[in-house]
Amino acid sequence: MSQIMKLGFLAMLIVFGSEVLSLAAEDDGSKIAIIAPKNGEIVGETFALKYDLAKGSKAAHGHVYLDGQRQKGFEGTFRGVSKGRHEIKVVAATHEHGELAASDSVTVEVQ
Repeated sequence: MSQIMKLGFLAMLIVFGSEVLSLAAEDDGSKIAIIAPKNGEIVGETFALKYDLAKGSKAAHGHVYLDGQRQKGFEGTFRGVSKGRHEIKVVAATHEHGELAASDSVTVEVQ
C-alpha cells in the first residue's frame, strides 16, 4: 500500500472516529433504577414497570424500551406481552427527547 493511501486511510479513521465519539450519550449526572419488575422475575402478560429517575442537569423523563423497541407514550403498564423472555430498558432523556447516558435494564420471563 502506498504512503498516500495509508495517510488517506488514517485521515478517514480520525474523521470517522471523532464522529463516533460525538455520538456517545452525555452523562449529565442522572441515575435510573428499575424497581419493578426485578431482573429475572416471572410476570404475566400484563405487568407494571416502576423506575426511579434521579434527574441530573438535563434529564426530564425516561424512554422505555421493550426488546429494543421504544414504547412511545408509555404510561406505566405493559399489556399483552407475548410469552417468553423479554428485555426492558429505561434511558434518561431531555425535554427534547435526546437520550442521556443514564440507563437501566432487566430481563423478565412472561408466562
